[in-house]
Order: sequence, then structure tokens, then C-alpha cells
Amino acid sequence: MADRRTVVLYGSQTGTAQDVAERIGREAKRRHFKTRVLAMDDYSIGQLINEPLVVFVCATTGQGDEPDNMKKFWRFICRRNLPTDSLSGLHFAVIGLGDSSYQKFNFIAKKLYRRILQLGGKSLVPVGLADDQHDLGPDAVVDPWLASLWDRVLYLYPLPPGVDIISAAVCPPSRYDVEFLDANSSSPMTSSVASINGLVDGPVPSKSCPFHARLLSNERLTSPDHFQDVRLVRLDIQGSNISYVPGDVVMIQPQNSAENVSEFLSHFGLNPDQKILLKPTDPDIPLPPPWLLPQPGTIRQLVTHCLDISCIPRRYFFELLAHFADDELEQEKLKEFASAEGQQELLSYCNRPRRTTLEIFQDFPKVSSRVPFTYLLDLVPQIQPRAFSIASSLKAHPNEIHVLLAVVKYKTKLFKPREGLCSNWLARLSPEEEKIEIPIWVKRGTISFPKDGVKTPVVMVGPGTGLAPFRSYLQDRAAQGIGDNVLFFGCRNKDKDYLCNHEWRPLVANKLLQVFTAFSRDHEDKIYVQHLMAQNSALLWEMIDRRQGSFFIAGNAKQMPTNVTDTLKKVIQEEGGMTVAAADDYIKSLEQSRRFQIEAWS
Repeated sequence: MADRRTVVLYGSQTGTAQDVAERIGREAKRRHFKTRVLAMDDYSIGQLINEPLVVFVCATTGQGDEPDNMKKFWRFICRRNLPTDSLSGLHFAVIGLGDSSYQKFNFIAKKLYRRILQLGGKSLVPVGLADDQHDLGPDAVVDPWLASLWDRVLYLYPLPPGVDIISAAVCPPSRYDVEFLDANSSSPMTSSVASINGLVDGPVPSKSCPFHARLLSNERLTSPDHFQDVRLVRLDIQGSNISYVPGDVVMIQPQNSAENVSEFLSHFGLNPDQKILLKPTDPDIPLPPPWLLPQPGTIRQLVTHCLDISCIPRRYFFELLAHFADDELEQEKLKEFASAEGQQELLSYCNRPRRTTLEIFQDFPKVSSRVPFTYLLDLVPQIQPRAFSIASSLKAHPNEIHVLLAVVKYKTKLFKPREGLCSNWLARLSPEEEKIEIPIWVKRGTISFPKDGVKTPVVMVGPGTGLAPFRSYLQDRAAQGIGDNVLFFGCRNKDKDYLCNHEWRPLVANKLLQVFTAFSRDHEDKIYVQHLMAQNSALLWEMIDRRQGSFFIAGNAKQMPTNVTDTLKKVIQEEGGMTVAAADDYIKSLEQSRRFQIEAWS
């Protein structure tokens, strides 16, 4: 009998890869596999040589970088001294979760797949390349890929005689058991919520132990009549043991609005002050960190800090919710949304109008009333931290972190405007609210600028809030008196959304900076940063080629990075007298030497 064990390992910057990994884990258990689902860096990689079957689910970040929770795994698996037959006993499959608007689409999944083949692993199915840009999202690739995977897996690892696949109609066990406690119950963890505030010699803040920063200011930078609210948020990190360099990012853990929390509690008839104690039903399932939810904690703490009730639910939400429906119409509709055939309907109902988890519970009141409390933690994912490029330098602003923040708020066909969770939470905060503390930690960013004190010429292209990492770097260089900085900035109107413009004047006056501005709506013909680059092609060639400078792009991933890169290639062709192929090779050589870098987000 074949060894019916499988491990599902994921690497993800957000929760998407974990969601897919957990789905694969559930489907493996329905096929009677003993299954573990873990982040790659939580897995003891030395055991890989003993595993019969592993499924890898991985995202790609930045410019083809591995996510944070697979960095240790990635470094190990890429070691050149590993024997080429070290994984010869392993059957494996890799699926990547990416966004085709990024240049290095699913780069890590492709590299991981090739690397495991190099180490002797036996591929069950070709690498899957899911795309967020598809109308149906990642499931457009994940569904058929999984169907092929399970066909192959069951051929190699057939079910024991007399054993059938567990029907999808059987409700899976909940991830947590919940114990309801009386008001006087306590636990050692209640009084030891992780906090390092004030401990200068304490650990460096991290996701497991963040620093709770005080808000210093929250200034709107765009004019009051401009459609986009962009904020400069200043955070106090004095006593935090936090250090950062230009290009790093700050992670911020947001919370739900008081209005949404109140609606959720009311909808389910929950007592916000009820104390609860969570107990995982599987040893591989982690508890929320104690700084986020003490054990025991209250239901209000759980809903406010842990449950992402304003997220757009994934397909499994409807599949699980259908198990509790006794109303025929509600059950039929939920099953349709959960089926492969119903994905267009789900797209129209849920994804296009950006309907939230809370609103869907409200749309299905009968089934909501029947959901056991323990399953709320399966239905609603945990709130994920948000990453922001740091927009300040410690040399210019000791003990501070600045964030350049576009507040996400827009209309769909739904009556209530859609709001980004973190940006709106931050925008509503006031420095006068002394009790407000913002959980943060710092991570290395995708952009790495030339080292401190190095006088390398630098060209930066940062429309809108893409300016953030460049503001950090310009402050850093200016504090050292280093010039040779060129900034291309784009926005709509000079008088409405020209961010931080007053900061550039003294740098320009002191010959530390050249600024080229594209105000797209101030002219009859729209002008963008790439047009200004074309007009200044001789300067760009001088900076990049003759003076061996670096070129950076930061901003929205939709079209800007591609347009800017294409313009740079034309500059290289014209100024360097190169063919299209030679210009492509030139860009590749810049990338390899880290003299051409992109930080983009969708």
C-alpha cells in the first residue's frame, strides 16, 4: 500500500496562497490522505527527502522575489551543493498565484518547479500559473489544474479497497473549538499580550511582536475638491528598536471600523463582552497572536481585530455556508456560487460590485442564523497586514516613519461606497485620540538603492504615491549632501495632487535634484512621465550609460511600469544607436546588476 501522506506548503505575501493551500489540504483529506498544510518556512525542510507527495503553492512578490514566509526554504532549495538526486523519491506539483500585469508573472513558481526537477523530483502535472487578472480570478486556472492533479494522485496512490472519496456534501470539521467563559475567567495570556513598547533593548518588532506606534499627524496632501484623498501619515517609533533604510516597507495591521463591527455583532446577535477561548482542532493550525487576540479574549476583540468582515469572500465561503442552509432557495444559490459552473454568476454578484462578507451574510439572513459560532472563524479569514513603502528617512526624521497613503474609496452599483480597510481606518485616526496605537513592523522592500554615501547618479520615476520610496531616498541623500538625483513625477493637476512639491524646491535650489513634472489633466493633450522621459533622452542616456547610474520605477502596476520601460528602451535605442534586441539585452543587464528596479502594485 502506498504511503498516503501529503504536505501542502505555501509561500504568500497575502492570504491568497494560504487559502488555496488550505483548499488543497481539505480535498486531500476527502481522499483519505494524512495531510499537513504549512507555510514553507514553518516546515522542517530536512524532512523533504522523506515525503512521498508535496504540493507547493506560491506567490511572487516585487521583481520576481519570493514571499517572506518562504525565504529560508528558498535559500536552502537554491543551494548549489545539493545532490541532483536528493529529491528523487518525491512526487510533487507546483501552482503559482500571480498577476499578469507584473513583468515577472509567477516567476517564483516557475523557478521552484524547475529547481525541484533539477533535484530529481517527479512532477505530477505541469506547473499551474493562476492569474488575478482573469475575469474569474485564480480559480480559472486552479480548478482544472486541481482536477488533473487529483486524477494523477489517485492513479499513483489509489484509495484503499472499500473506501470512497468523502462527499463534498459532508461538512468538514471547524478549525477551532470555542469555549465560552464567564465574565470572571482569566488566563495567564490575558495579562501578557505581546508588546515591546519602551523596550529599547528588546526584540526587533515583527508580525509576532509588533511595535504599537503613536500617530503624530495625519495630513491630507491633495486639495479638498480633488477626487483622491492622499495622506501623509507620521508615526512615532521612539523606543521601538526599529531601524530602516530607503526602500524598506512598513507593515501595518488594521482593524475593522466600529460601524461594521456593530453591524456584524447585531446581525449574529452576539454579546460583544462574552469571553471566549479558542482551541485549534489540528496541531498545525495556529492561534491568532496574543497581541491581536488574548486567550481568553472577547467576541468584540475577535471581530474588531481578527475577522476580515469587509473582505470579498472566496468561493469556499459559499461552499461552507451552504452546509448550514435549510432554506431551499438560499441553499441552491449558495451551491451555485460554489460550483465551477456558477463562477460567472458569482463574479456578477460578488466580485464586480465588491460585495463584502458582512453584506453577504446580510443577504442570506436565514442561513446566517444557523451558522455555529465556531464556523465563523472558518468562513471569515483573518485580517492581513498591509504593506506600505516607507516615505521618510531616519537621517531627516529620527524616530519617525512616514507613510504616503491613497485612501481607497469608490462607488459600484451597490448603494454604500466601497472602502479599503486599512487606508480608511488610518485616514479616520486623529493624533488627539491618545488611546489609538497602530501595530507596525518593518520589512526589507523590493527596491534596494545604492548604499549610504555612494554618489551614484539616480533616476526615479514615481507618479502618484509611487513617490513614497523616492521621498525616503531623496531625504537620505540630501541629508548627506549627495546630488545627481533626477525625479520624474506625474499626477493630474499641479494645484490639486502635486504631492510634497514644497519639499523639492530647496533641493532644486541647492542643485541636489532635478524634477520633471507631468500634469496630465492640465493640458489638452495628456502628458505622462514617459513623454517627459522621451523629451529628456540625452540626460537619461548620460545618467545611465556614461555615468553608470541607476533607474527606478515605483507606482501602479496597470500600465505605467510597462510604458516607462518601453520608453527607456527607445531612449537606449536612439541615444545608444542600438537595435531593439540590443536594447532589450541592455535592460536585462541593468536588471541583473540591480541598476534597473521596479516596485509596482495593483
